[in-house]
Amino acid sequence: MISAARGAVARERPGDDGRFAATIELADALQRTGERDRHALRELYAMTSARLFGICLRVCGERQAAEDVLHDVYQTIWQRAGAWDPAGGSAMTWLASIARDHAIAWRRASEAASRALPIDDAVRIVDRCISTKPAQPLEQCLAKLDPRQRHAICAAFFDGATYPELAGRQGISIDAMKRRIREGPTVMRHDFFAAETDERALV
Repeated sequence: MISAARGAVARERPGDDGRFAATIELADALQRTGERDRHALRELYAMTSARLFGICLRVCGERQAAEDVLHDVYQTIWQRAGAWDPAGGSAMTWLASIARDHAIAWRRASEAASRALPIDDAVRIVDRCISTKPAQPLEQCLAKLDPRQRHAICAAFFDGATYPELAGRQGISIDAMKRRIREGPTVMRHDFFAAETDERALV
């Protein structure tokens, strides 16, 4: 793979020996990360974190959010590094794409969360579903959620799991887990009241 990367870089940057060497070093670290080499991941982080953080910060607009997103970015890199193909683009291009995608996802989720229910309202919606609805409609409401979101909500409300516990289980930041749990009951509220409206129509 590294020989392929050398060829790609040579075609892109002829005569630029310093940049060629740095790009090959990065490609080598990414390849070894794909082979589950944690030392290589640390090297990769040292070489790329400043640039990837800059991408996250530009998109997110908040330093704390950018730091949280960057953490998720390197988790994804660790999981997917073996899929990088130098024929499809340079290592930095591939890494920057992951950072940009995560940051855009955070921004969209953040905008959605600003329209979502506060956590106290979320608790009341779930409690109301539990206390006034038979099991089947509740299960139908939960079934419409993303599986990871459904698991998190059930673990939080039924098992008493905390945000840090749930974030650790799903490998995301605590802030990301908070957004995941807060957004779910918004969907459930819509389904819940839609079901109530249908029931009244039948009476």
